[in-house]
Amino acid sequence: MTATTRTLERIVATTDVHSNLAQITGMLAQLHAERRRSLVVDCGDFFEGTGFYQLAGGSIERQILLSLYDVIAPGNHGWSHHFEPGLRKLTVCANAVDQATGRELFRPLHMAEIGGRQVAVTAVISPQAFGAIPLDQRAGHHVTNPVRALRELLLAHHHEVDAWILLSHSGFEEDLKLADACPFLDVVFAGHCHSEHYGPEPVGKTLVVKGTELGAGYALAEPVGADWTAHPCRFPHTATLPRDLKAIGEEIETISARLNAPLGQVAERWRHTVPDRRELLETVAVRLHSGLGAESVILNETALRPVQLGEVLHLAELLAIEPFGNQLVHADLPEAISGDLAGLLASLTDRAGPLVVTPPLPPGIRSVLTTDYLAETFRAGRARQAGLQLGQAVRHVLTEPQPDPVDGEAE
Repeated sequence: MTATTRTLERIVATTDVHSNLAQITGMLAQLHAERRRSLVVDCGDFFEGTGFYQLAGGSIERQILLSLYDVIAPGNHGWSHHFEPGLRKLTVCANAVDQATGRELFRPLHMAEIGGRQVAVTAVISPQAFGAIPLDQRAGHHVTNPVRALRELLLAHHHEVDAWILLSHSGFEEDLKLADACPFLDVVFAGHCHSEHYGPEPVGKTLVVKGTELGAGYALAEPVGADWTAHPCRFPHTATLPRDLKAIGEEIETISARLNAPLGQVAERWRHTVPDRRELLETVAVRLHSGLGAESVILNETALRPVQLGEVLHLAELLAIEPFGNQLVHADLPEAISGDLAGLLASLTDRAGPLVVTPPLPPGIRSVLTTDYLAETFRAGRARQAGLQLGQAVRHVLTEPQPDPVDGEAE
């Protein structure tokens, strides 16, 4: 549907879909219908988080964004996709710049007429979220202070704007602070936080609101009189896709069939449970420490996600538990780092969340087994591939040992 046939009355915002495409028909159908009268936006992290992303490389998510969305904000997951030609045209961000030149990496705002008002839609990503992007993806990039960037936009465009809408990839609590510091904002659509706090919460005249993550819901905002109203909504359950989206539906079905492949019987310890990710990661770390002969193993809890298990472990469940394809590496610790192990662990925790360290780091340790993501995060020295993915180690812990093949039987 072209922009010339649309009369926009409101804004529909999703956030943190994280490639959760298994039951996305309701979302696709609703957004397709909403485009007749709504500006459709996303607050970041549309990519990464399930086997759909790992098997299809983001191609399905890209098609969805290009088919249904008008404006998207970059998140820490899928950052590099926003530089692809089609998606870059949709992306706005006021505080992401080239580190060398200071030039904006994306257009800072999108202008649209909504309910007869000239509305400016912009976006920011918090320094914390930006710091969670893998180093190789954000090399040469920088984020400025979000409040300063928003105030500069106001000064440049206040004479041509009736209302300000912010797509924020910062977290709900941070967005309350942003709204307080930038009272000219009318609505802040929140993202990044994965909390149970959806709002709407007023901060002065500004409304902060968030849609349900993982493709389950959205936030709706519309002008009412001189003000705005906003609230979270749920997507309907439907099995019917519009004709325009049939090809996307077929690709989802194809990947779903691959994800249904069985990987083995779930071990009794984990059967019919949602494994506690710290307990699971501690078990994995002990197995890796003894099996690969590392002095110590460092893993971060956020590398894993909680997933309900049954009798059989399927590929979909494994890739949902470890959705990021982390490679295990033996990482050398530079002398400056090995001399300040407490500082190393504090820095990693600040950037990547709670850690599992097995056994505790001994004084003078010079090499650890960790993931490529963590090795990049603390800028380790030489990192040698361990020949194993974290997901493979998780699979071995979660499933019953496979019987040895009978003599003469092919493995």
